[in-house]
Amino acid sequence: MSIPTRWNPELERQIAEEWEKEKLYRFVKDNRPVYIIDTPPPYVNSPIHIGHAYTYVYMDAIARYRRMNGYNVLFPLGLDRNGLPIEVQVEKELKLSIRTTPRELFVQKCKEKLDEYSETSKTAFRLLGISFSSYQKGMELGDLYETDDPEFRKLTQEIFIDLYNRGLIYESEKVSNYCPECRISLSDAEVEYEEEETGLYYIKFRLTDGGDVIVATTRPELLKACKAIIYNPEDERYKDLQGKKALVPLYGHEIPILPHPYAKPDFGTGLVMICSFGDRGDMMVFRDLGLTPTFLIDENGLMNENAGKYRGMKVREARKAIVEDLRNEGYLVKEERIKHSTPICWRSKTPIEFIPRKELYLKQVEFKEELKKLAKEMKFYAPESAEILFRWIDSLTDDWVISRRRYYGTEIPLWYCKRCGNVIVPPKGRYYVPWKEKPPVERCPRCGGTEFVGETRIFDTWFDSSNTPLYIAGYSKDREFFESNFPVSLRPQGKEIVRSWLYFTLLKSYLVTGKPPFKDVWIHMHVVDEKGYKMSKSLGNVIDPMDVIRRYGAEAFRTWVFLEGDITKDDVKCSYSRIESTSKFLTKLLNISRFTELNSKESPTPEQLSLPDRWILWELKSLIKDVRELNDAYYFNKSFTKMRDFVWFLFADHYLEMVKPRIYNSEFTEQEKNSAYFTMRKVLDVVLRLMSPYIPFITYYLYKNIFYKNVHLEQYPVESEIPVQEDLSAYTVKIVEFNHYVWNTKKGSGLSLKDPIEVKIPDVLKPFERDLIAMHNIKVQEKI
Repeated sequence: MSIPTRWNPELERQIAEEWEKEKLYRFVKDNRPVYIIDTPPPYVNSPIHIGHAYTYVYMDAIARYRRMNGYNVLFPLGLDRNGLPIEVQVEKELKLSIRTTPRELFVQKCKEKLDEYSETSKTAFRLLGISFSSYQKGMELGDLYETDDPEFRKLTQEIFIDLYNRGLIYESEKVSNYCPECRISLSDAEVEYEEEETGLYYIKFRLTDGGDVIVATTRPELLKACKAIIYNPEDERYKDLQGKKALVPLYGHEIPILPHPYAKPDFGTGLVMICSFGDRGDMMVFRDLGLTPTFLIDENGLMNENAGKYRGMKVREARKAIVEDLRNEGYLVKEERIKHSTPICWRSKTPIEFIPRKELYLKQVEFKEELKKLAKEMKFYAPESAEILFRWIDSLTDDWVISRRRYYGTEIPLWYCKRCGNVIVPPKGRYYVPWKEKPPVERCPRCGGTEFVGETRIFDTWFDSSNTPLYIAGYSKDREFFESNFPVSLRPQGKEIVRSWLYFTLLKSYLVTGKPPFKDVWIHMHVVDEKGYKMSKSLGNVIDPMDVIRRYGAEAFRTWVFLEGDITKDDVKCSYSRIESTSKFLTKLLNISRFTELNSKESPTPEQLSLPDRWILWELKSLIKDVRELNDAYYFNKSFTKMRDFVWFLFADHYLEMVKPRIYNSEFTEQEKNSAYFTMRKVLDVVLRLMSPYIPFITYYLYKNIFYKNVHLEQYPVESEIPVQEDLSAYTVKIVEFNHYVWNTKKGSGLSLKDPIEVKIPDVLKPFERDLIAMHNIKVQEKI
């Protein structure tokens, strides 16, 4: 088959269909060492975004590299389908309300939408060439899994049952992070912080013994819940206030003025009003001082009956109204605009509140030291990313709230006796839906009651997602395989979910197995637009990976992925022009392959290789060494850049130009020509195998048409297959410098590259004299 001069993206779809039909990457247990990649299941309520496409291409290169190195790679596709996002999507698209729609109907509508979105995601991954172990659902290791599969949910429930029976899970009414928009409690890992401009209000508090003090706050709507004023013990301005009391403006109740180190002398006036609850700091001070809270905000995010005349108002409406009342009553001294770090829900971006809720908690704080020990057993790439995890573990102050009051998720497998409240925990072995099923007992073992209430809450989605390494490694379906291959080999994931997915997986693995979940952890940053801004629909800067595939093909996108930069260090910038620019390498690779195929023939290893051939083969051998070292440390971007530079700027620009006269001119012997034929084909063979994990479509096509084999079933190149021992790298810089000197001289003199030229060949390059003379059409003269 004739090799084209430009890559045709239509070939990619045909090749992908071949791979899937042949089940080329199917995981089958055998005697090879196992390499398991715990891929981050993308949420499927929308098509995959450019960040998904980038990171899965990178993971795919890792999987392909390991396969070619003799590993049996388990690289499953998982799709995350539990949790809030699909509920919001269904409410929005189908105009349904979760509060008024029967639960069973709402759950069914969620599932229908997820099925639709799941197919879209799988299509995108196929077109990108991602070599998952399977794109089909099933019960075998490596099959596609979805987090709402009954089998996956069964594992979640069984782990819960074990942890509950071990006393590691308990129910408690605590003040927790609460999103009024999502109507759910949040773990600390689901809270983000956003800088916003807000008012800082300086409010006058009268002292009971005369006089007054000024307190600055960003939350005046919580005045009714104010239970103390504090100052820093080191702040000399306020030491005479200790033991005094103040009257809360508008409400008139007395509160103490107390010293506490939480107060910052340089914020506002240095006096801080402590309310229940403006932030985590308030909660800490309440606990330290033994204060009794009064709650003003309900589960709808509205001011409750304790707020008096402000009852029923939204929080920010109440803030505006109370500020006006303070101003009218003479309590508002002044107002400033400041930048303030506001805690918000990671999903809805709504400011969170702190309200009491009765929820289920998993113990974690008491295990902090053990978790850090396990974390140190995992290797991080890049190493500095480990600090994100350690800082998060150190910051934990409360246990993990794992229950959610929503519909679409794994149900918490508990029932409650109506008569005595006894908790019924079912045996393991099946997936339970307590809100519509009877319990696995007929009578309460405590009181003999026969009526029960099924639990209606579901698990936090991270309680499901943190099971992924356990599930894919066969914890619940192939314990022998699991014991031999856990911890799994690699967790690739984003920096922003270190404190959620990575941390919760570490916690779950510790509690279930006592082991770290992974041997290696690869942490990446983000894909941003060409100006460095986060991509979003509101900014109009979103690049759809499917649009990229339609325009340029998957190989163009994959080439860009590995040439753009090191995503473990910095965000990478993406634009259509960047992708188009890097894709030029594909054309270069085709032309090199075409030239080699048309101008060479299969030859055995010559007894005597010409010097230029030995030189380029030494450079190839060095390239293999560098690529392997970089890939083993997950620097696939750096290794691909090295390959691109070798192929384009050394092999094509210098070696092939040098060898052309030897191929075409009769003055060279057949032995010399055969040496060139062997070397050209050997370099191309090795280069295509080296690059196949990165750009699998074009290398598959070229290798099949030139070497008549499937490149993805070949061994990854090793140094020992290159038949040279002598280090000839000292010639490289001299050859490159001399060639550029000659080309630039011809250009400056108005000569074509084929025109003869008088030029001296440096003595250091005398061993290459014959080839250089023929390459540049040099008029022979005395050498220097």
